[in-house]
Amino acid sequence: MKYPNPAYSAAQLESPRERLLKFINDESDLPTLGVAIAKVVEITSSGEDSVARLAHFILSDVGLTQKILRLSNTVQYRTSAGAAVTTISRAIFLLGFNMVKDSALAMLLVDCFKDMAQVSSVRKELVRSLCASMIGREMAQRGRFQDSEEAAVVSLFKNVGRVLVASFDHDLYMRIQQITETADSRPEEAATVLLGCSFERFGEMALQSWKIPDTIIQSLTPLPVGELRKPVLRHDWLKQVASFSDTLAGITMSAHADRKEQYEKLLRRFGNVLELDRNILSEIIQKVEEETRQLAKSMDLSLHDLAGVPAEQAPLLEVPLEFLLQTHDVVPAQQAARYASGKPVNARDLLLAGVQDVTQMLAAEDYRLNDLILLVLETLYTSLGFRFATICLRDRSSERFVSRVAVGEQYAERQRGFHFPVKGEADLFQLSLSNNADVMIADLSAPKIRHLLPPWYLQLLPDARSCIVLPLVIQKKPIGLFYADRINTAEEGVPQDETALIKTLKSQLLAAIMRG
Repeated sequence: MKYPNPAYSAAQLESPRERLLKFINDESDLPTLGVAIAKVVEITSSGEDSVARLAHFILSDVGLTQKILRLSNTVQYRTSAGAAVTTISRAIFLLGFNMVKDSALAMLLVDCFKDMAQVSSVRKELVRSLCASMIGREMAQRGRFQDSEEAAVVSLFKNVGRVLVASFDHDLYMRIQQITETADSRPEEAATVLLGCSFERFGEMALQSWKIPDTIIQSLTPLPVGELRKPVLRHDWLKQVASFSDTLAGITMSAHADRKEQYEKLLRRFGNVLELDRNILSEIIQKVEEETRQLAKSMDLSLHDLAGVPAEQAPLLEVPLEFLLQTHDVVPAQQAARYASGKPVNARDLLLAGVQDVTQMLAAEDYRLNDLILLVLETLYTSLGFRFATICLRDRSSERFVSRVAVGEQYAERQRGFHFPVKGEADLFQLSLSNNADVMIADLSAPKIRHLLPPWYLQLLPDARSCIVLPLVIQKKPIGLFYADRINTAEEGVPQDETALIKTLKSQLLAAIMRG
């Protein structure tokens, strides 16, 4: 990460605000961050396929995938008797769509700023943003407005102005802090004098340059001074929640002894309009402190600045830990050693974890079939180290098998081209479907196999070197198939225990389809 160029003269940049904005707009990492954040926000309103789209986005970033899996496997979300979470699909089901989405946004923000030289200040402001986001999500669950989940997003970015100033002009940040502490001045007043605008306004300008949706930016504007009115519009409610969440996060992180008095003051201002009382506030604080700690831990952020919170809190279990049936942790596919083909050497453990995940999802009453399909597909994709995987289902209107869900490299482009007639030539796919035969090919260049590959397949995936085809057949009627491939041959093959787990995954999905 670069730092502002001192060659900029006062004539070119009239104020610290303009100098900082110019540098932020020139910084190569930040526009990319803006695009990524805008993409995650857009996924929120993407409709039926939002879970799949979020999973695709996370899987496209190895670092983000690892952090979400680490969060899913922390004490709060996984008891000592629970199986390790090894797929993003399972993480979304376990933590909830909005929790994973908000965590992904926070992780994107932290990854861009956590390596600043002025670690202490930047970390402090990032933790405040994380804490505010958790508070916003709690408020969203209590909200009475449609699409209230956006509260967690606006709460996360309420503090982005402070984060940016601490990251890119630490001297200015410290001068503002000193004036606030020594001159009994509010941070907004000190920032206006030295920066040229408030932290909030500076954050709004930065987010505008990242092309973040206006609904989010408008929700960051300051609240009017004096008594607040109960919000009638969702926009007004979001503004109040963002301000409340950021203020509460600041108090929670404060080392001052008068935190109780500050909580009371906060309740007097926001209690009536946001329908809060002391018990609700206490419940939110208790939950948010531990969730913030777990989220920060998954991002390698220290929370020593979070005042009054024990370093670790043991899980509340009635049975002593030594008597619980333990399950060993599975090394995630992203960290596992691999064969030359790309297949993880611990494929069996990963497949077994996937079978357990599917079993738990089937036992839940509120699972969706589309989410289960994605979970099975992702399990096969990650456990066996494929580069592209898809499930095709029969489309009665066109009498073709059409790719419905896909993961992996260039998944969208390959998904569009992956379709073939229900009745066709005796190629690899037709033979697998008609015979209900699971096919695992180590080398697609073998002469006996090459002549079975249809022209559309050779054109779409010319570099595939090994693959798997799993037909989905119910009462002797083909309804679709799984397909996955690698760009390397798979000389290691598929042992019997792995084959049994692959067939179990397929059977679980067929049972779910038959159930409804």
